[in-house]
Amino acid sequence: MENASKINTYLVLVGIVEMEHLRHLYATLALIIYIVTMIMCSMMVYTVWSEETLHEPMYIFIGNLVVNAMTSNSAVLLKLGIDLLFNFNTISLTGCLLQAFCIQSCASIEYFTFTVMVYDRYLAVCHPLRYPTLMTNGRAFQIIFVELVYVVASIGTAVALVARFSLCGMSINTIACETFTLLHLACGDTTVNNIYGTILTLTMIVGCILVVIYCYIRTVLVCLKVSSESRQKAIHTLVTHIVTFSTYLATTLFVTFRYRLGSGSLSVVSQVFIYITCLIISVLMNPLIYGIRMEVLRIKMIAKFQKICWT
Repeated sequence: MENASKINTYLVLVGIVEMEHLRHLYATLALIIYIVTMIMCSMMVYTVWSEETLHEPMYIFIGNLVVNAMTSNSAVLLKLGIDLLFNFNTISLTGCLLQAFCIQSCASIEYFTFTVMVYDRYLAVCHPLRYPTLMTNGRAFQIIFVELVYVVASIGTAVALVARFSLCGMSINTIACETFTLLHLACGDTTVNNIYGTILTLTMIVGCILVVIYCYIRTVLVCLKVSSESRQKAIHTLVTHIVTFSTYLATTLFVTFRYRLGSGSLSVVSQVFIYITCLIISVLMNPLIYGIRMEVLRIKMIAKFQKICWT
């Protein structure tokens, strides 16, 4: 009976309630951003898939990053637009847990993929002769598979640990579900959840940051010794990764530690504004930065787009 009551439990998304006075405007903006980013991301994935010259580990990782962004985009932005459009301000507990799993899995995959991309560039710059054997297309897909299995297992465990609780509250002060928000509503001792969540978050973030810093330093040191043309190309790619990784790191850390440190002093409107701002930044980041800064990919995308438009 307890499990049945949990399944039929509905939670109120207070953030959406606060947006109801201009919900059609917000829904329109959310859906426009969603459609534009999905078109851009789809073009990037199609270009990488259809162009044999882009069948390289770096572009495979970019494709994985973009597909992950599309999944995250659909889990949050599309749902937000639909909720506002049809005035849905509640979500079932099952749906909430599923959304939390999707959001946090996508965030974890993003971290790991950024880290692997930096490591890939480190191998290409620091070990150019061995790179073709160290990082093949097959190995790139193996890395993506292992990354996916680890994320599903670790985040699935975090969500399962939350799902065991009964809830003492029914209101979520944002527009989407995460395990952090559900823990604030849980009845009972959440020590195990807090320890597991803290260890998982710190090991993942600190581990990724350490690998990224090491690869950046080694790559920069090698770049200083090569010709100006090779140095410029390597630094251009490196800067692209630095911008995307730093931006994503800042936005996700802000949202994560806002819950860890408590957000009681912030109004619901402030929390919604911060959440949406971080969401839009992370959603637009991949297609804009990689679509604009990666010259080879940009040229191929424009050519594909023109071909589609003229046929």
